[in-house]
Amino acid sequence: MLSPRIAWLLLVLLIVSAPSCSTKTPETEKSPPKEETVSPVKPGGDAAAKTALAVDPALSTLVLSSTSFAADGPIPMNHTCEGEDLSPQLSWSGVPKGAKSLVLIVDDPDAPDPAAPKMTWVHWVLYDIPTSVTALPKGGSTALPAGTREGLNDWKRTGYGGPCPPIGRHRYFHKLYALDVELGELPVADKPTVEAAMAEHILATGELVGTYQKAAK
Repeated sequence: MLSPRIAWLLLVLLIVSAPSCSTKTPETEKSPPKEETVSPVKPGGDAAAKTALAVDPALSTLVLSSTSFAADGPIPMNHTCEGEDLSPQLSWSGVPKGAKSLVLIVDDPDAPDPAAPKMTWVHWVLYDIPTSVTALPKGGSTALPAGTREGLNDWKRTGYGGPCPPIGRHRYFHKLYALDVELGELPVADKPTVEAAMAEHILATGELVGTYQKAAK
């Protein structure tokens, strides 16, 4: 039988020779693997992105002119609210083959004051003008070519409304578009609706700008 002293020594040797045990801290929750970020790719890849910005040279082929006023010149009073309010004479050329209809929009981006414009005022909207038509006579808004449809101006009525600026000299943009379709009857034929309907169908466009300032009183 071992003496108490020998038993104590054996216990000390056993403790010293045993491998040390480290205290293990709880394992922290692993972060979820980071998702790989992938840049979105547009349908058609880079080629589609490049061609989407291409401008068809045909969009500048229409030549729009008027015997009523010169390009960038003043519009005579008889075409305005201060006169007879007659639509101006307009003629054009360069309508491409394949065009099925024409659209004419006349608007004023300087409303109400050219020094601080806040809106574009729409004066005239025509669409489904036959491509066989190459001109509109002075005052022609009252006798349009057969098949031509009228849209609403910003007075909420069809027909031509001439320049009537409250202050300053305004610019009046006469814009002609050749389309590869006829738009047909539209539910509300105002400028935004017509432009939305023709957006993907424009073959050519032309522009003529005139100006007007009310006579001093």
